[in-house]
Amino acid sequence: MGSRFLAISIAALLVSLPATAQSPDEAPPQDTPVDAEEDLVEIAFDKDRYERMTVPVTIAGQGPYRFFIDTGAQATVVTRSVIESMSLAPSGRATLVAMGSSKTVDTVEIDGLEFADRSFSGLTAPLLEKEHIGADGILGLDSLQDLRVLIDFAADSMSVADARELGGNTGYEIVVRARAKLGQMIITDARLNGVRTAVIIDTGAQNSMGNLALLKKLRKRAEKEMESTDVHGIKVKSNLAVAERLVIGEMELQDVPIGFADSPAMEALGFADKPALILGMGNLRLFERVAIDFATRRVLFDLPGGTYRRDLLRDQFMASRVKS
Repeated sequence: MGSRFLAISIAALLVSLPATAQSPDEAPPQDTPVDAEEDLVEIAFDKDRYERMTVPVTIAGQGPYRFFIDTGAQATVVTRSVIESMSLAPSGRATLVAMGSSKTVDTVEIDGLEFADRSFSGLTAPLLEKEHIGADGILGLDSLQDLRVLIDFAADSMSVADARELGGNTGYEIVVRARAKLGQMIITDARLNGVRTAVIIDTGAQNSMGNLALLKKLRKRAEKEMESTDVHGIKVKSNLAVAERLVIGEMELQDVPIGFADSPAMEALGFADKPALILGMGNLRLFERVAIDFATRRVLFDLPGGTYRRDLLRDQFMASRVKS
């Protein structure tokens, strides 16, 4: 059986690699510091057409290319334009199950991928089209393990480093434990309108998405229809509704806009019939800071001083690509 990679987001994809891929008995690629004195890199983020955060990445010394960090994606992905600029050739094939479609795509072996003073080799990366993902590539969980991703919305910056280099847990009001499943961190201590819900923090998704099992439990009627595009360029329609309360640990959000649709990626995580929610960047912007710590399986939230962000978020979300 081949290796399997899972990603969850608007860019969601489930990748099944052929048997010629890396053996499960082989050690995974290890990260090695490029500069031992500089373990922390502060990166002022760019907002691409999906308002995702991108970081500069070099591959075998070439670049920099702009990749966005997707905490919901298991596999690191590169676009065809990147490998063509490097004169690399595809080395295999894989089936990608995205949010709304499934296709067989080429893969390429990547060595010397560097970002945030880390270097990775031995990555098998699916190839996608730049026009469908809005960047040169995606940094997935295979290149984020043992690191912390800190999104500072107040400072409009993102940092990737060891938790210690990012100040530890100081200044965060809420710290929530997560469990790992297929490499993905899932918060199980959450309730949406009182319904126990698994929550996936996803920096690769602009909007939040729940499955139909969750919508059924909520007994809510969809108010509008929302349309997004998956990584294959296929349109994905979802039913939009507003949940009154989302409680995660000791934290509560109110009036949370959510699109509802069934997804093969949700099913792959075992949530075909269990309530589950992808919490995207639109809702995460309610906070001053959010840190996703893969080493300790914790998600940390720095709450804002006021509630003005809540009203701003709701207005922005309801106005974005919503059809009556």
